[in-house]
Amino acid sequence: MRPSSTADRIDQVWRDEWGRLIALLVAQYRRLDLAEDGLADAFEAASRTWPVDGVPANPPAWLLTAARRRIVDRLRSDAVLARRMPLLGVDAELTEEAQRVMADAGEEVRDERLRLVLLCAHPSLAGEAAAALTLRLVLGVSTEDIARLFLVSTSTMAARLTRARHKLAGETFTVPGRGELDTRIASAASIAYLAFTAGYAPGSGSDVHRPELAGEALRLVRVLREVAPGHADLDALLALMLLQHARRDARVDHGELVLLPDQDRSRWDADEIDEAVDLLTPLVNATPTRWLLEALIASEHAIAVRAEDTAWLRIAGYYAELEELTGSPVVRLNRAVAVAETDGPLAALALLDGLTLPGHRLPGVRAELLHRAGRVPEARVELEAAIRLADNDAERAHLAGRLSAW
Repeated sequence: MRPSSTADRIDQVWRDEWGRLIALLVAQYRRLDLAEDGLADAFEAASRTWPVDGVPANPPAWLLTAARRRIVDRLRSDAVLARRMPLLGVDAELTEEAQRVMADAGEEVRDERLRLVLLCAHPSLAGEAAAALTLRLVLGVSTEDIARLFLVSTSTMAARLTRARHKLAGETFTVPGRGELDTRIASAASIAYLAFTAGYAPGSGSDVHRPELAGEALRLVRVLREVAPGHADLDALLALMLLQHARRDARVDHGELVLLPDQDRSRWDADEIDEAVDLLTPLVNATPTRWLLEALIASEHAIAVRAEDTAWLRIAGYYAELEELTGSPVVRLNRAVAVAETDGPLAALALLDGLTLPGHRLPGVRAELLHRAGRVPEARVELEAAIRLADNDAERAHLAGRLSAW
């Protein structure tokens, strides 16, 4: 096997197996630092030896063995820990056990990954810290990549991850009872969606969006569904994320933001839309939840062949349900956009009376509605306010273009 293809194989094993292996190591040694360092060393060893010796027949077992060897070596060098923890035996025993574990541990690995996901969703962690730690431990995303995804320096992200690990020191690596389990799974889902929306919420400066972060968050939801099957809300969340992620190639054109009505729908990912619709079909009569209502809204946009074919009346109805469920001012803003398409701009403006939101979106929407209502001077005032509040270059340029056209 050529070195380049071996490197690709190592990258694939990293993506597919990191979470499973780290979960098994944390379950055995009860220390995040030992598990992370040991597995990172194992992958480093693989990058040196596999191009020369070839990829082993069971790559996960090889990596688990190598990681355990390094952890054992570290424990042996620490006299205190060595006295407290019985160590595994010779290398042959390590290898034999690793092969057995990776061959027979379908349910065991799933349970350990669930424990790891729930640990990262611990209520003591703030949302962004939990999202970053989950990406690091469950998916194996490097600290450098997480820092880039969240638009901070590597040293800043390393410090955040260290603080998050310290907060979890001493926490039990167990699956809680049913009530708390559902709460923690919901928290893990919210953490994944936080990371996903961060990928499509333009940051400061020139970044329009970061679909690679959204892609990692989507992968996280797939893992969560795998380790916690039977939660319909996770199906709805995955559908929602697929529908939004399917538009990634059409969201930007030559560095300029393209709004949903103006996007080239032929560039939307049809396979992801089909998968999402298949997930939603059994849920259409289920009890409405936040994820389900948002997914149904996104699906109406996705199945419309043209922007003018969009079923705005259904979308406005879904938003009304969602607002009643959440009380969110952002939902009210989005509902107003839908109502403008069904009942006109004045009805939409009435919905925005008394609404307060930070940032540029509220004055931007008010500007569009006022312009449609023929109140151009008021619209220009609102749009100028939106431009002042926008902190993303592409969004600011888009708003300035609208202003010049008026």
